[in-house]
Amino acid sequence: MANQEGHRRFGNIRKRESGRYQARYPGPDGRMRSAPQTFARKPEAEKYLLLVEAQMMRGEWIDPERGKIRLRDYAERWIAERPNLRPRTVHLYRWTLSRHITPHLGDMPLNRINTPMVREWRARLLAEGVSVTMAAKAYRLLRAVLMTAVKEDELIRANPCRVVGADQEKPAERPVLTVPQIFALAEQMPERFRTLILVTTFGCLRWGEVVALQRCDVDLSAGTVQVRQAFVEHRGTGLILGPPKSRAGARTVALPKVALPVLKQHMSSHVGEAPEAFVFTGEGGRNLWRGNFNKLVKWPEAVTAVGVPGLHFHDLRHTGNTLASRAPGASLRDIMARMGHDSPRAALIYQHANREADQGIADAIDKAVKAARRKPSKRKVKRVAEGDGPATEAS
Repeated sequence: MANQEGHRRFGNIRKRESGRYQARYPGPDGRMRSAPQTFARKPEAEKYLLLVEAQMMRGEWIDPERGKIRLRDYAERWIAERPNLRPRTVHLYRWTLSRHITPHLGDMPLNRINTPMVREWRARLLAEGVSVTMAAKAYRLLRAVLMTAVKEDELIRANPCRVVGADQEKPAERPVLTVPQIFALAEQMPERFRTLILVTTFGCLRWGEVVALQRCDVDLSAGTVQVRQAFVEHRGTGLILGPPKSRAGARTVALPKVALPVLKQHMSSHVGEAPEAFVFTGEGGRNLWRGNFNKLVKWPEAVTAVGVPGLHFHDLRHTGNTLASRAPGASLRDIMARMGHDSPRAALIYQHANREADQGIADAIDKAVKAARRKPSKRKVKRVAEGDGPATEAS
């Protein structure tokens, strides 16, 4: 049917008292809706209506009313509706939201958040002294929340988190202990915690995994420990015993033979006979808390004494992973299994570091060979000394 003269085929445009133009159009339900913003020029409003009409024809139109929910409310609901999140992860997500996201963007409707706004928010975080690592974590959380709004709930058309490089962390290179330093650090610990250092390092274990080991998880004859659970410290609740960090976290790890006599002695001296007795505990058999461990063992003094001031407990796992990656014949899958990772990303980092070290060795050999070739042979030196004439370079 031909359009009536002076009337638009889809929607309508009117000029406001401010001089700007407002575009309105009927939704699939017949209700009239307004564009989320007014336009400085009439052609801009016309272009907007053309885009909306095309979206409806393709079945891609999203009711803007649905996207008016505030980011603060949607993000809280997003966390609450993820039952498989670990308690510590829930705590970290809520802390990150309250500290770095909602103070800046929390009152914004989802459909008003755009890429320039996200870029400005990230720049403000960095200007306020937030580290690149923390800003990246906050950005990834915001992106995940808004991706759900796009793909699952269809509240907005596109994810505005498209800032190149904003999701990348650049953590400082962590120290790697030498084997003598590992044993020296163990000697610096109170006697009941020396084995904890060795098992954590050589077993590539996380803190929550090693302190959750029970007698039934240790097989001294096979030389293995089984990781099937982990402790999580949750503020206001206490220690929570649950599954490992990931599906791959449940694993059996072989320990080097040098650690087994020490572990056997520890088991007989500090671990109860019951299968469920925890292997590493404080005085009186109480479970260890990460928050007070440093003070308990005088960690800062101990790591300084062995020449690595500033070493974190987690760096023991980093050291173990590095040693594992250097093992001859260790494949990417082998390293992933030992580390307890579903993704090859972390294992690839260690393999890359190992390749760099190997290349350094090759370069050193190359220099040694070149230096040796530049030296005159003893036979040539002798001939010159005997007056046989100048030595000629062998072919």
